[in-house]
Amino acid sequence: MSDKMYDLNDVVEMKKPHPCGENKWKIIRMGMDIRIKCVGCGHSVMIPRKEFSKKMKRVIERASEENI
Repeated sequence: MSDKMYDLNDVVEMKKPHPCGENKWKIIRMGMDIRIKCVGCGHSVMIPRKEFSKKMKRVIERASEENI
């Protein structure tokens, strides 16, 4: 498993930007697959967890800090 930790509603940066030009994605569903939503245009994509771990660069905003 990857050492990068992420959770539901975190905003993450991916290695490749979305065609709209934005590189920030919000995690909106987690399970076997992870659904991420582009912060720029709102398009959502579902990708396998293993593939997501490879393509994710870093966590920009953590949702857990807001939900106290």
